[in-house]
Amino acid sequence: MQALVNRLNALCDAQPFHTGWYLKHLRTGEEHDRHGHLVVPSASTRKIAIMMAAMKAVHEGRLSLDQPVTITDQYQWSNSGTFQHFQPGFTLPLQDVMTMMIIVSDNAATGHVADLVGLDHVQALSESIGMKGTTHRHGVPPNLGREHAGDATNTTTPADVGLLLDLILQGTTDAAAAARLGSTRELCQLAMQILLWQKLNQRLPLFLPKTARVAHKTGTGARNYNDAGIICDEESPLFILTVYTDNVPQDFPDMSGAARASLLIGNLARACYDALKA
Repeated sequence: MQALVNRLNALCDAQPFHTGWYLKHLRTGEEHDRHGHLVVPSASTRKIAIMMAAMKAVHEGRLSLDQPVTITDQYQWSNSGTFQHFQPGFTLPLQDVMTMMIIVSDNAATGHVADLVGLDHVQALSESIGMKGTTHRHGVPPNLGREHAGDATNTTTPADVGLLLDLILQGTTDAAAAARLGSTRELCQLAMQILLWQKLNQRLPLFLPKTARVAHKTGTGARNYNDAGIICDEESPLFILTVYTDNVPQDFPDMSGAARASLLIGNLARACYDALKA
């Protein structure tokens, strides 16, 4: 593991921007991190917590997976996802709206789910499981420039999101772990399936073999590119890896900042896969 940690840090040290990560080897339980508890912009990785707060509300009977949600133009100004292009006033079941929130990071979907659940409930769930560096400030974050203050947007830490993913995975088979999320095994299984349906696959899965499966959520901000996921060797969960960048330049001489950060995240995931699958 130490050789792997050294390799991950060397890849990060070669970049002219901040990178923090959290890694858990699921077959041994061993954990490592780089700036794992440093608070950074969460971008859309926060939607994992929103989904789990919605699952909790379903378990408590406050919401239902099949209840209709009407998408209005209130949040269709956001350029993330696909609902921005639809005619307002269409209706989908809550489960489908949550799915779009995760798999294409749809912000119109996110705004509606966050309002249904309540950001206070999302924050309370995060705090209750020990996500000490996470703050949910906005259902849909405002458009911010690159120089925004840290507390102007939603924030988290690599270790916090790693913890949340670990509990979701445990909750798929362990009722006690699901209960920590205020949920059930069946709802955690649904959450895991939705994360596996992710369509934005140019970061953690970028260099992984076709046999690997990744349950993950990306996040993109004005100056940061993130991805957080559970990487499986076929059907067997192998490791959790969350990667958060910040202060990424907009462009490099040979590629965009987005591409450079995505390549780094992909290389980090491949290094973990090769080392931990052996």
